[in-house]
Amino acid sequence: MEARILRVVKCGECFTVKSEKSENGVLNKRTLVLQELGGKYEPTYVVSALGNLATLQYNEGDIVITTLKFQAREYNGQVFMDIVALELIKK
Repeated sequence: MEARILRVVKCGECFTVKSEKSENGVLNKRTLVLQELGGKYEPTYVVSALGNLATLQYNEGDIVITTLKFQAREYNGQVFMDIVALELIKK
């Protein structure tokens, strides 16, 4: 995993989801759309921020330093890709 410098394109609302791994059974989650710096057509990622990272507010155009975790899983014969932010630092 490597740190990346990305720009916030969109920031969704923070909400809670059920989680067996959390102490109280729920976990904060926020979806962010992040884009690599450069031009209009740079790679874009839809990223999940979990826990304390999800409680922070990000604005469109903010520059963040992040480490992303890419993971794939299979469910009912279909493969799903998740991108989770392990850390998010506002610049």
